[in-house]
Amino acid sequence: MSHQGADDERLQETLASIGKKFVVLSGKGGVGKSTVAVNLAAGLAHAGKKTGLLDTDLHGPSVPKMLGLESFLTSGDETHLTPAVLLDGRLKVMSVQFLLQNLHDSVIWRGPLKHAVISQFIGHTVWGELDYLIIDSPPGTGDEPLSVAQTAKPDGAIIVTTPQEVATFDVRKSIDFCTKLSLPVIGIIENMSGFCCPHCGKETAIFSSGGGKRMADELHIPFLGTIPIIPDVVRESDAGRTISGDDSPLQEAFTAILGKITG
Repeated sequence: MSHQGADDERLQETLASIGKKFVVLSGKGGVGKSTVAVNLAAGLAHAGKKTGLLDTDLHGPSVPKMLGLESFLTSGDETHLTPAVLLDGRLKVMSVQFLLQNLHDSVIWRGPLKHAVISQFIGHTVWGELDYLIIDSPPGTGDEPLSVAQTAKPDGAIIVTTPQEVATFDVRKSIDFCTKLSLPVIGIIENMSGFCCPHCGKETAIFSSGGGKRMADELHIPFLGTIPIIPDVVRESDAGRTISGDDSPLQEAFTAILGKITG
């Protein structure tokens, strides 16, 4: 399959059928950004919203694994890419993984090709009518988030951090990125905010605590909430299942955050 980016007319036509578009960013890797993106999208779908989830992490796509879609291959031609469909049709998913014949093939692309592929995913995926499109972007401020900002024209960015200062330090670069591109910051989510022991229920601040909230207050950016470390989320993600729809403290946290985002 060739990778011909969508032209402006096709992009505008596709975007006109999508309600709200949010890109999920992080300043550094390992903060659980893709886990947050997947569960936000699944939470919207469980709430009855027609939702798209676009994985633009071209070198390390993890969204398919978290949704049990490792073996899915997109059909159609390069101008009509068929997404994976889950949750009774309410969640549609696209990832570069769906174009790879072998599960562990690496993607070795330079900037211009990355831009063309992201444009292709946005404009040529058969999304249909969507209430929301959640876009998972790789960490940092490089080619992929820049291409997303330029082609998808997101309504805002959701920024994920962990509580410790080294993580919030890098997040400030993501906020500066948004400022320079006139991309509104919807808010900050503090992930891995305390470990909840499954035996005694006691919470331990493994990665310090409160860093995301302090940074949000300092920068006058909305703080969307905290997500604790719960071992079940690791097992569920590895098994290709989301926590959305479960009755758990983790689901309660995501529901509260979604309420602020969709408010």
